[in-house]
Amino acid sequence: MVPTAKDPKTESPPAKRGSRSRWIVGIALVIAIGIGLGLSRQFLSLEYLAEREQALREWRASWPVVAAIAACLVYVAITGLSIPGAAILTLIIGWFFGFGWGLLIVSFSSTLGASLAFLSSRYLFRDAIEQRWQARLEPLHRRLASDGAYYLFALRLMPAVPFFLVNLALGLTRMRLWTFWWISQLGMLPGTMVYVYAGSSLPSLEQLSQRGIASLVDAKVLLAFAILGVSPWLIKQVVRRLLPTASTDLASSAAEPDKPPVLPDPPKH
Repeated sequence: MVPTAKDPKTESPPAKRGSRSRWIVGIALVIAIGIGLGLSRQFLSLEYLAEREQALREWRASWPVVAAIAACLVYVAITGLSIPGAAILTLIIGWFFGFGWGLLIVSFSSTLGASLAFLSSRYLFRDAIEQRWQARLEPLHRRLASDGAYYLFALRLMPAVPFFLVNLALGLTRMRLWTFWWISQLGMLPGTMVYVYAGSSLPSLEQLSQRGIASLVDAKVLLAFAILGVSPWLIKQVVRRLLPTASTDLASSAAEPDKPPVLPDPPKH
């Protein structure tokens, strides 16, 4: 029996539904980002929070668990929607919860939000971003092929690299979600510690709103950022000296997720 070609009419509805679903989700995200920007400017502004500082502290003392969950949800929403302001929010959480709880909240919430942005870039906006930024993405693919997961680790250690751009750009690569998750969790930890410490050392939000972030800069904070700046280079040199094959193994595991890492041959007796 000669096989007949499939009727295109039978295949078009699922494709159209999938495309339509992507458009709906994309439009919903754009609306959510717009609403988030508006709300963040009003309710997360330093002036607004400084006026209600005492009431916020009393609320946290009465409902500590609810306050922590609310902070997590707000942070995940801000970072997941790629809304600017994560640095200021980190300072506020450090001031509000102290160093220990603030570090725990920001560390896990930032990684979860980054992973959501990573997935959105990969499955919702991939075609549009690749068509617009194909030339700029090619160097990123080459660096991942040569340095693998270390490249993401280095990006996470650099405070000058925008947080949301890393999330969106890495979503367009072949890196696995789990690899992105744990490297981001580890790589963002030093910078998170610096920002949370700076926020926890702040006497009041009124001081921050009046003097700006510059009021938090002291010798310890400057030294911490300087160490963060040179850490990627130092770590790479140590890895190359002690583990010569580590860079190759990381590259193969990140750039080719379906293949197992290359292991060295066993010693011959």
